[in-house]
Amino acid sequence: MMKNKMMAMAVIALGLLGVSCSSDDGPPVANIAIETIGLENLTGGTTYQGWLIVDGQAVPTNRFTNPAGTINLTVLASDLADATEFVLTVEPVGDTDNVPSDAKILTGSFNGSNTATLNFAPVVADLSSTAGQFFLATPTDDVADNDEFGVWFMDGTSAGLTLPTLASGWKYEGWVDFGNVTVSTGTFSDAEGRDDANFFSGSGGMIPDFPGEDFLVLPSQIPLTGVTFPASVASRRVFITVEPFGDNDPAPFFIEPLSGTAGITTGPANPVSMISDTSTPSGRATRPN
Repeated sequence: MMKNKMMAMAVIALGLLGVSCSSDDGPPVANIAIETIGLENLTGGTTYQGWLIVDGQAVPTNRFTNPAGTINLTVLASDLADATEFVLTVEPVGDTDNVPSDAKILTGSFNGSNTATLNFAPVVADLSSTAGQFFLATPTDDVADNDEFGVWFMDGTSAGLTLPTLASGWKYEGWVDFGNVTVSTGTFSDAEGRDDANFFSGSGGMIPDFPGEDFLVLPSQIPLTGVTFPASVASRRVFITVEPFGDNDPAPFFIEPLSGTAGITTGPANPVSMISDTSTPSGRATRPN
């Protein structure tokens, strides 16, 4: 009799243990599979992060830096079932707030199916019709024979770049590859206005109302190594990127709509036409059937 009573108590205990374990497991989870083309590995501290849009609210998924292959992001099964859209963002260096940055790079709607086609243009810009040119000059000083030390994205006295307006969270940035180091000419949103920086300008001249830079003087507060100032732009590669503004990464982003190689001739009478690259990232997000 005592033996039967002990066995009954053991069965009850096991039953209670099973319920406890079940409740500790939490709500069911599922994976959403992300496959992309044209995204590159992030190495400067920025990360990609996926977001499900559920009832108009952004629900975070895992972060990742390498987009190669299929990325499986674990989320609550209920959120995945109720999601109407998937958004991929670029999150800045050191970000921990779990709120989507403004730098949305891909988005797609499920539209009642289990697959969302991810596109770049709706959240950044349509880069299918870009054009540009630049010439070498140093308008920020009063020296007449050193124009190889500056680059300006101009067509004579007018804007030299044809670029679409970018969505919030993104800016354009000009760059010169000096071989050992790539140096920014500044970020900008409007090709018909000055960029956000003229750190290396000379004195005695004027700054044009267009993007560009004179690489004449290296201020002591800028820790730049690998290039000697004044730095000649002649024969150097010059390019424009689309940057996640506020990413805190000093390296160029990989989306590069315009590029060109400077010659050895200078001045507005010797412009360099830039080559357009219309390729942009794409992808798909797939949830279980």
